[in-house]
Amino acid sequence: MTRRVVVTGVGAVSPIGLTAQESWQNAVNGVSGVGPITLFDHTDLQVHIACEVKGFDPHRYLDPREVRRRDRYEQFAAAAAQEALANAGYQVPEEEADRVAVTISSAVGGLTSIEQAILGANNNPRRISPFIIPMFMPNGAAGMVGIDIGARGPAFSVVSACASGSDGIGQAWLLLRAGLVDVAIAGGTEATVTRMGVAAFDRLGALSRRNDEPERTPAPFDRDRDGLVMGEGAAVLVLETEEHARARGAEILAELAGYGASADAFHITAPAEDGVGGALAIRRALASAEVAPEEVDYINAHGTGTQLNDLAETRAIKAVFGKRAYNIPVSSTKSMTGHMMGATGALEAVFCIMAIRDGVVPPTIHLNTPDPECDLDYVPNQARRHPVRIAISNAFGFGGHNSVLVFRAYTG
Repeated sequence: MTRRVVVTGVGAVSPIGLTAQESWQNAVNGVSGVGPITLFDHTDLQVHIACEVKGFDPHRYLDPREVRRRDRYEQFAAAAAQEALANAGYQVPEEEADRVAVTISSAVGGLTSIEQAILGANNNPRRISPFIIPMFMPNGAAGMVGIDIGARGPAFSVVSACASGSDGIGQAWLLLRAGLVDVAIAGGTEATVTRMGVAAFDRLGALSRRNDEPERTPAPFDRDRDGLVMGEGAAVLVLETEEHARARGAEILAELAGYGASADAFHITAPAEDGVGGALAIRRALASAEVAPEEVDYINAHGTGTQLNDLAETRAIKAVFGKRAYNIPVSSTKSMTGHMMGATGALEAVFCIMAIRDGVVPPTIHLNTPDPECDLDYVPNQARRHPVRIAISNAFGFGGHNSVLVFRAYTG
């Protein structure tokens, strides 16, 4: 017997808020997280803007020793996990510890610590910190959160590029459905706004260079879009079996009804132009949720603001939903948060839950000149009141990884 999986808590640290609620409210209000880079010297780079997390103080969540021993991406994860658990009203009891999983993913891991180690060593290996390995390994955030809360169930990080956060949530869904655990702390975290991160993505041709016009970028689905803006942050969900949540009297925010994944098997960085891989993941997610395409009320798009991704995703949505694709609100919240890499799918999952709760779909800002080939309802520039019972979140990543989550209003 498969078990229903519900969401009982959410937490987030993002470029537009230090909590899930603040991030959601600013998304609804169309607040842009784009600004000048402050985390490192970028004067010799061609990109001078990013979506940084602003005003984050890790000492609010960790003692000074732990702050020194954790990379920025791990600090974000600790903050988001603490908020999610508080929101769920849940602490791991000793007698349940073996049945609690942690699946907090990262596409890259501790890039800040890697850079600092290389610079600090200065050809002297003895100057490398003894803590550098746990600071940069991509599974570090999952492991450390597990230690923080005393969870002894499965703990791992899914590494699937920009689909990592969504896949972490999806893998938790599979564990819960199979009855292997009762609770999962799942999500994604990333801190790639570094000199190496920005320079590398710019060399790939993926980043917007509108340094003097941050109010125009990123611009998903716009005819004049010129690339993504690098973001950072974390988002974490507390997932439980319905039985466990009801037994402890938890408030249920939504049901995680389905998950689907696929691979394009096409190109290491470019999506399949016809969107076939994304369409397959959407179909699999809907089938696992036993949801028909005509039941979907909102799509949170991957929507990076790159020429190739936005067109391929539009084609994928049309392939699944046919003519009805034109009647479904689709928005890219990356237009406000930037691309948070492995964390972005997890934050967008939070936004789907909030859209169900509030009956509001967030906008795609900076959408002023629609691309004729991207011709769906992308909720341009202003949020919209719209009843949402079923929402899906798309996350597509380098390597051709496609991950889709289906959320449903919980009805008991």
